Amino acid sequence: MKNIKTYFPALCLAATLTLGFVSCKEEDPFLNSSVAPVLVDIVGAPFGAPIASTPSVPYDSSKQELTLTSRLLELDKTNILDHTKGIDSIPVANIRIAIAYDLTKTVKKDTLKFNGQTYIFAPEVYKTSGKFGDVTSDANGVVTIKTTYKALGLEGNRIQRKDDIIKVTWTGTHKGLAFTRTSQMSVTKN
Repeated sequence: MKNIKTYFPALCLAATLTLGFVSCKEEDPFLNSSVAPVLVDIVGAPFGAPIASTPSVPYDSSKQELTLTSRLLELDKTNILDHTKGIDSIPVANIRIAIAYDLTKTVKKDTLKFNGQTYIFAPEVYKTSGKFGDVTSDANGVVTIKTTYKALGLEGNRIQRKDDIIKVTWTGTHKGLAFTRTSQMSVTKN
């Protein structure tokens, strides 16, 4: 009887630990994701952008026309084990890409001093989203679209200022697999 009293708590502890390890299994968010069928390289982004999570391309706020460009590449891994050849990047032609944008902009709050009193005007939050358009990649896998700040609704008191960010999504399908790449347009001058 004494042996049962000694082993029973140890058995309960072992069962609890075993069930605890099994029931606390956590899913890895990267294992269930699909590999993108193409690499969307954002032209104009700093080095390392193809592997960066969200590449950012600087745009001057005084420019009249904005050009967004990306290259679509398919990775041929046939020679991955041959160090003299390695992985080859092949341009992917004739892929239709939908390019969309999302902008949230806060126009700074203003203050006015009049007769010894200070009046504070609340900041204006401007949100807009839309589609730049659909473009098909050329023979070199290049996708280019042009726009203006005015087309984005940014004029007058909503003009672009330094550090404003416009989020851009590049969406398409290749070999039956859908893909989306995000990037940013960042304003560099006042």
